Amino acid sequence: LRGIYLSFTRYNLLTPAEWVGLDNYVRMVHDPIFWDSLKVTVEYVVINIGVQTVAALAIAVLLQRLTQSAVLRGIVLTPYLMSNVVAGLVWLWILDNQLGIGNQIISGLGFDRIPFLADENWAIPTIALINVWRHVGYTALLLFAGLMAIPNDVYEAAKVDGASEWRMFWRITMPLLRPVLAVVLIMTVIGSFQVFDTVAVTTMGGPANATNVLQYYIYGAAFGRFQFGYASAMSVALLV
Repeated sequence: LRGIYLSFTRYNLLTPAEWVGLDNYVRMVHDPIFWDSLKVTVEYVVINIGVQTVAALAIAVLLQRLTQSAVLRGIVLTPYLMSNVVAGLVWLWILDNQLGIGNQIISGLGFDRIPFLADENWAIPTIALINVWRHVGYTALLLFAGLMAIPNDVYEAAKVDGASEWRMFWRITMPLLRPVLAVVLIMTVIGSFQVFDTVAVTTMGGPANATNVLQYYIYGAAFGRFQFGYASAMSVALLV
């Protein structure tokens, strides 16, 4: 509520907030960097949610249909135990254009090195996939829990009727999993729109604002330029 109030003020933390009405929102509408940041954020969310949901669903189905080993579930969850900052730094080193082991392998296979986090076209997909790697195990276990609630009798009856695994997936698994999948999608979309730490420790919004997601732009406006009123207005837009 205080953030919403501050969005209608000019506030720099050092002096009392000055009421300016809709000035911050007018500025935001005419700010090309804001719209570019919003576009970058949406691009990140689409890649992250798309890849993560498909991968998590595949892992969950494999865990249900092939094995229910607690050890495998633990291995799948392992990346989630790492903080976003540590995961970002580890992948920053792995994907470094000169010294990273990832590019060493690519070079050893005879391909050109790829500037994953230093190229405008590669940066956002790379950050999205780093976060997919970290979160996919957790998402898969949520979906796995939903799959475990589906009675085995349904699958056995379908097998008796001659249904293939693929047909059972589309005719049984997906319809019965839809409520759980909807909740998981809501959670992952909210989490994706909160992206900040991975960008902060890998690209810092670069190159050329290619990874300047809205959260990072808000942070820069507030704590870099002390424009707390304008940052609050952008935060309200993100909330919406």
